[in-house]
Amino acid sequence: MVQRSRLALANHRLIAGALEGFRRSTGLPVAFGGPVRPGDRALVIDQLRGTRTRSLQQLQVDTGAGLGGKAVALARPSTVTDYLNARGITHEYDRAVEPEALRTMLAIPVRVGPETRAVLYAATREETSLGERTLRAAAAVAGRLERDIEVEEEVHRRLADPPQVSAPEAGELRAELLEIAERTSDPDARGRLLALCERWEPAAPTPEVALTPRETDVLRCVADGCSNDEAADRLGLLPNTAKSYLKHAMRKLGARNRVQAVNLARRARLL
Repeated sequence: MVQRSRLALANHRLIAGALEGFRRSTGLPVAFGGPVRPGDRALVIDQLRGTRTRSLQQLQVDTGAGLGGKAVALARPSTVTDYLNARGITHEYDRAVEPEALRTMLAIPVRVGPETRAVLYAATREETSLGERTLRAAAAVAGRLERDIEVEEEVHRRLADPPQVSAPEAGELRAELLEIAERTSDPDARGRLLALCERWEPAAPTPEVALTPRETDVLRCVADGCSNDEAADRLGLLPNTAKSYLKHAMRKLGARNRVQAVNLARRARLL
């Protein structure tokens, strides 16, 4: 029960971060959402951004009902340009939506495998058409959240029942965990995965490695979750230059990917 509660809290944090990204990427002033319960597939709206009231807080949306329930039932995004008068949805939640005066609204399901784990909404109080660019931006945020929830659940499973493995198996397990860590945009999950990797690191000391100041700077940016372009922007470099520094650092450290490079650099006390 405690482990399950920790996973729910972790997913709550991930959804909160995604809602902030949802508002920025879509340009819509209101965002809200929450998890979908696995048993009855009911959505519970438990996080609000940009709202004026609490009328939507803890609203339970049944599968197939309203805009969010329609997104869950169809397993694809759903939109309306005038919520209270829309014909393609049911209207049992109008009394909760009305105090917010929301008109144009998008609901996008967050799916991990065959199951919908959450729904993200973005909305505006104006009647407008959501363009292809807005829909693509929303889908990108939902996609990142899907990967982060998947990684969080994998971390949860690994930490709950760490396997007893032989040395060759440990090497394969480390490689798998590092690959999972590289997929997540959530720094907390990445940090716990790297800590988990430490359990199966070989006892042999890390060889002496000398990195240049710029190689170290780029690795620090990568450790903070930056992409190559973001690292270049932070350091005032061209993207290809930052990529080159990272490649040289990985070669010196004997790393197969970015996340492993950061892990090895930390073990060598270079970060």
